[in-house]
Amino acid sequence: MLAGRVLHQNIFVAGLRLSKALLKLEVNRRHAAIYRKFMSMPGMGGKKSKKKEYYGRKLVGYSMEQMFNVVSDVENYTSFVPFCKKSDVFLKLPTRMRANLEIGFPPVVERYTSDVTLERPTLVRAECTEGKLFDHLQTVWKFSPGMADNQQTCIIDFFVSFEFRSLLHSQLAHFFFNELVRQMENAFIQEVANRYGKASVKSRMLKNVHFNS
Repeated sequence: MLAGRVLHQNIFVAGLRLSKALLKLEVNRRHAAIYRKFMSMPGMGGKKSKKKEYYGRKLVGYSMEQMFNVVSDVENYTSFVPFCKKSDVFLKLPTRMRANLEIGFPPVVERYTSDVTLERPTLVRAECTEGKLFDHLQTVWKFSPGMADNQQTCIIDFFVSFEFRSLLHSQLAHFFFNELVRQMENAFIQEVANRYGKASVKSRMLKNVHFNS
C-alpha cells in the first residue's frame, strides 16, 4: 500500500513537471510569434533599418549669428533640448568644444562624449565619441544667408545620422526617429525665439528628406 502511494505521488510530480514544461514551451512559442510579427513589419530587420538619417533645409526669420549662438550653446542644452539630461562642457575653444552628454528617451539612455566643431557663424558639427549605444552619431547645422533684403533671416541645413550597435535599438528607433528629429529641430528654433523675440518672417521648409541607408 505504501509502495502504491509513493508511485501515485511520483506520477503526480511527473505530471506537474510535464505541465510546467508544456506551459513554458507555449509561452516561448507565443513570444517567438510576437517577435516574428515585429520583425516582419515594414522597415524592420535587415541592414537597411540600422542606420537612420535625416536632412532638412529651412528658411527662418533669424540671423546666422543668432542661430549659431543657440546651437553652439551646449552647456545649456538641458534647459531646452528634448531628452537631454546632462550637458557638461569640459573643453571650450573658439573652433572646438568637448562635452559629456546624457540623452534619455525610453527605451534608450546613452552617456557619451560629444566632439563639437565650430565655424562662426556658419557651422556647428557634433560627433559622438566614447559612447556605448551608438556605432555612429553625428549632427550638422549649417547656416547661410537668407533673403537678400532681410538680414534677420538665414537658411538652415540640418543633418542627423546615427546607427546603434544593437539591432534591437535600431528597430525601435524606426518608431520614434522622425518625431525625435522634428522635436529637436523645433526646440532650437523655439529657443532662438525665446532669446531674440519674434521671427522677422515665418519659417518655411525648403527641402525635407527622410531616408535610410
